[in-house]
Amino acid sequence: MRMSVRVLLIDDDARFRSLARAVLDASGLDVIGEAGTAADGAVFAAQLEPDAILLDCGLPDGDGVMLAGQLSALPCSPRVLLTSSDPDATTAEDAVRHGACGFVRKHDLPGEGTDLLAGLA
Repeated sequence: MRMSVRVLLIDDDARFRSLARAVLDASGLDVIGEAGTAADGAVFAAQLEPDAILLDCGLPDGDGVMLAGQLSALPCSPRVLLTSSDPDATTAEDAVRHGACGFVRKHDLPGEGTDLLAGLA
């Protein structure tokens, strides 16, 4: 039996985290935690050892693109998917260069983003 992908959400917008949780839960993914800052996200990622992290590019205390490399290098080797409401926040190529598996715009999450995260298991 295949276990569900365990996902950590790191985004400063509580409404978006709630929406993302609902979309990911409905897709059979297991949201195991949420953080609103880069600092909390790094701590939760180390403690919770997620399979995947949905990471906002713009956090109040740090750059999500730069944080992606730190998170993907954790011993649990989570796949990191960057997201932003700003389509110009980064590119998929830049995201990969910084250790993420890709970039999806927030409004594309119910389609493209869900497929990317579902493929992480």
